[in-house]
This record gives sequence, C-alpha cells and structure tokens, in this order.
Amino acid sequence: MKVKEIMDKEFIAVSPEDRVVDVSLKMEETRKFTTPVVDGDGKLVGWVTSFDVMRGLRDGLELVSDIMQPPERIVHVNENDPARLAVLKTAHHKLVSIPVLDDDGRVVGVVRSFDIVETLSQLYEIKVYKIFEAMNEELKGVSWDELMEAAAIITRRRTGKRIKPKEYEERIRNSTFGEAIWATGGLEKFFVGLIAIGELVIARKIARARK
Repeated sequence: MKVKEIMDKEFIAVSPEDRVVDVSLKMEETRKFTTPVVDGDGKLVGWVTSFDVMRGLRDGLELVSDIMQPPERIVHVNENDPARLAVLKTAHHKLVSIPVLDDDGRVVGVVRSFDIVETLSQLYEIKVYKIFEAMNEELKGVSWDELMEAAAIITRRRTGKRIKPKEYEERIRNSTFGEAIWATGGLEKFFVGLIAIGELVIARKIARARK
C-alpha cells in the first residue's frame, strides 16, 4: 500500500499572502486543523496548524507568512512512499497530519492521523480464517484439516487448554484479526503463533513421510 492510497485528497491549501483571519474561518468551515501553504505552482512553502492560527490571532499577526512553519521544519512524505512510512513518521514526530508531495514538490494530499486509524481499523476487521486460508495456499500440499489440527495443538501448548480442531475452526470463523491480536497479547505474538503452526504442519508431514 502506498501513501497516495490513504491520503486525504480533499485538503485545503492556503497562500503566504492570505489573511490569518480568513484562514481561521476556512479551517473552521472545513474542519481541517492543519493546512499546507503553497506557492502559485502548488509547491510546499510552509505549514499552518490551528495552534499557529490561534497564536497569530492573539498576537495580531495578519498574514499566513507571519505564522507559518518554514519548509525545512516540515515532515512530509512522497505520494509513492510506502504507507507505513507515513504511519511511522506521524507516530515518531507525534503529528496530527503531514503533507504529501509529488516528485516535483507539489502538494497532492495530506495524511491525517484519523485516516491512518481508519485504515488500521479496516485491517483489524479482516477475518482470521482469511489469514489461515492464505497460509493454506502457501503451504503447498497441506490440507485445511492439517492446518486446523496444528493450530489446535499450538493453542493447547500455549494456553494449556484442550481444544479440538473443529472447535478451533469455529473460533476463527467468528474472530477478526483485531480480536485475535488482543487475545494473543499483541501483533508479534500472533504472528509468532502463525509461524509455529506452519512449522508444526511441515514437521508432522515430514514425520509421516518417513514412516
């Protein structure tokens, strides 16, 4: 997934010559709390947040050029960068949003923190059995029943609770990816469990072939 797939294309942009009071009204009407400042060619020359606007109004500053953050201080991404880069930069710098540029430096979008949350929430709603079906396709020659048997064994080893393959199958049919992550104690543990299941399936097939 690339940045351009999660960015907000309905962003507002302002000019350095715009009045601060006009920008405050524009941000309020559109409910956008950050905005890129662009030149006549649409290239990024500054960045304004609602805090900058509040400061400008309080201090009696009239123009956007008086309150905007300079380009060298602006964290940004390219539209063709991996989406995860936008997520990492937003989290690392604790930002509400960051501008997205094309190869010519023009602003083509804005990635907002709630866009990231919305995208992640969609991933969390993926059914777990879809992930197991993908494993089934990748582990050539492995049946669905073998996969469920291995999953039940790994679950028993980790939790101490006995569970039959059919019970495990019913459980994942009703579980989402997000629920599974919470239940297993985090993303890393969830995928470690999947790897363990795959390894067990292969080990059992090799053992059977040797008999």
